[in-house]
Amino acid sequence: MPKLEPVDLVLTDPPYGVGLGEVENGQAREKGQMAYTKFSDTPEYIRNVVIPAFVIARNIAKRSIVTPGNRNAWQYPSPDDVGVWYNPAGNGRGKWGFILAHLILYYGVDPRAGKTAMASSTWGKSDSVSGIKNISHPCPKPLLFTTWLADKGSLCGETILDPFMGSGTTLRAAKDLGRKAIGIEIEEKYCEIAVKRLQQEVFNFNTKES
Repeated sequence: MPKLEPVDLVLTDPPYGVGLGEVENGQAREKGQMAYTKFSDTPEYIRNVVIPAFVIARNIAKRSIVTPGNRNAWQYPSPDDVGVWYNPAGNGRGKWGFILAHLILYYGVDPRAGKTAMASSTWGKSDSVSGIKNISHPCPKPLLFTTWLADKGSLCGETILDPFMGSGTTLRAAKDLGRKAIGIEIEEKYCEIAVKRLQQEVFNFNTKES
């Protein structure tokens, strides 16, 4: 990443450090949820690998948006603003019950500051447009939600970087919005999924542009 040209937005949904599988010993998972296979999804991994990589990406971007998960969000650098994605259909469980509100951390200046302000939080935006149920990834984000984030954090023609690309939802959202995108992913099978998704027909989300 230090060798990349500057980008306009970092938009990423990295691992959360909540135990979605160990590389070797098959860490316990509820409801048969798929595991990551290239690393151990632990708080230590977030602290030692994910956050340093995010900081590098952030340093080459005008602005950044990260959905960090709630449990280890406080390990991230202090954001300039905070929002939430409220998902009434959420089934993730925390120590105090089901998790329905997911944090969004904002860094830098809103690209529409002084123009048309958008809300910093959203709700719902779960969808079947992305074929999300058929994506072989432990924690894919809905395409509608990711598209909302990409539209909020960038303008038409700008470049978005996702250093934890996963199955390519950010890249797919960027394509649908007319943005350029760069994705980085450690696991080859997710790259293959992302390529297939980018070959699909562009979907019109009727987003507002300024």
